[in-house]
Amino acid sequence: MNAPADLPVAQRTAVDRQSTVANALLEILPSASVLWKPADTRPYECDGLSMFRQLPMVVVLPETEAQIVAILRICSRLEVPVVARGAGTSLSGGSMPHGEGVLLGLARLNRIVSLDPLARTAVVQPGVRNLAISEAAAPHGLYYAPDPSSQIACSIGGNVAENSGGVHCLKYGLTVHNVLRVRGLTMSGEPVDFGSEAPDCPGLDLLALVIGSEGMLAVVTEVTVRLIPKPQLARVIMASFDDVETAGDAVAAIISAGIIPAGLEMMDRQATRMVEPFAKAGYDLDAAAILLCESDGTPDEVADEIAHMEAVLGAAGAKRLVVSQDEKERLVYWAGRKNAFPAAGRVSPDYYCMDGTIPKKRLGEMLKAIQAMEDKYRLRCPNVFHAGDGNLHPLILFDANDADELQRAEAFGAEILELCVALGGTITGEHGVGVEKIDQMCVQFAAPELAAFHGIKRAFDPARLLNPDKGIPSLHRCAEFGHLHVHHGALPHPDLPRF
Repeated sequence: MNAPADLPVAQRTAVDRQSTVANALLEILPSASVLWKPADTRPYECDGLSMFRQLPMVVVLPETEAQIVAILRICSRLEVPVVARGAGTSLSGGSMPHGEGVLLGLARLNRIVSLDPLARTAVVQPGVRNLAISEAAAPHGLYYAPDPSSQIACSIGGNVAENSGGVHCLKYGLTVHNVLRVRGLTMSGEPVDFGSEAPDCPGLDLLALVIGSEGMLAVVTEVTVRLIPKPQLARVIMASFDDVETAGDAVAAIISAGIIPAGLEMMDRQATRMVEPFAKAGYDLDAAAILLCESDGTPDEVADEIAHMEAVLGAAGAKRLVVSQDEKERLVYWAGRKNAFPAAGRVSPDYYCMDGTIPKKRLGEMLKAIQAMEDKYRLRCPNVFHAGDGNLHPLILFDANDADELQRAEAFGAEILELCVALGGTITGEHGVGVEKIDQMCVQFAAPELAAFHGIKRAFDPARLLNPDKGIPSLHRCAEFGHLHVHHGALPHPDLPRF
């Protein structure tokens, strides 16, 4: 693995560095678990956000926590960056490798350690698939509530890193609301526990800090999740609207009526016409937008809530209401919504999925703004939303082989995120910041807030080796970006109002 003598000095230095790191890791891992040849590391060059790519210097695939400890100690000693990766379904570039670092793949730690139906908890390793938890709990009448669209593939460690949600997060919460304890390792290999299976834990409550920290504070090695009983019955209403703004206003009407649906999702006409040939969900393709509103509970509770929602939706301007008649039809409705991303892959070479969040009362306003942006950037943008909590997932369709289209897609996405902030929202709801939204962090936060974030990072990772250059921009980067706030009255963008 030594560098050829005729290589330029910089390349020879990089190859020698790679050789040093790989040889050190081969002392603790079998050869099949240490990858460094480009053909072997290429599958790890990006996550679900494929528009950003970087080959890792070395990939390691441990099978035990003890091996992870040893890996972290070696990398800490050699001052090598480490990026933890699960299933690679992240859509923000959170697990994109570092070109001079080690990609720590955790997919082989995929064991359900224990499942306690009486305590309604499960202890799982980070590589366990989200859906596998519910499959294991099903014989006990239980399930794990957070259900990202990628739940068939995404792993629980990644869910913790990004604080993932799903179509039922309105009623049952995000990952942070359904995890009791996280065991992790610092960059030095020191074990640390966050949270507790007890109702409270001693000391500062750092559980919510590590959930959503995108692998920048610790490497997750074990997670204790909360399980809940499966409802006796669930039914979903498909409500059709003649314009997207009315559909957005109907979401606010549902919430203001005191109803908390099990799921409340919105899709515009572009999205339903994109999804229907793929999923055959039975969507109303003539509607400008549809809402999927679900009720679950006992049969009596569901009947009452469905009637209440039908009345509110009718008064809010719904032109057609269809209620699922059985479980099969309900699942088909949701399958269509959850397959929006793969459906986009059938109609466009590439797509860019956004993840901003805004107040529910401003959904209609945002949809009209996105329609105007489609004309401005000359790109199509179907919209699918977690409408109940204002989490937007516009899908910008483009061709990455066309440099101009790629640039327009990035600018389109940036304008959506900056408008989210201007409307009183935030730049991410469940996908994280990663590399995708790092410049928009300069729009969202002022210099003192960013400094505080860096202080937390230093407390856990003084050498800044865990997933560096993600999530938190430097003040220098923000100054270059031209969006550094000196106070909250600063204008984040010339076209946007003051906060």
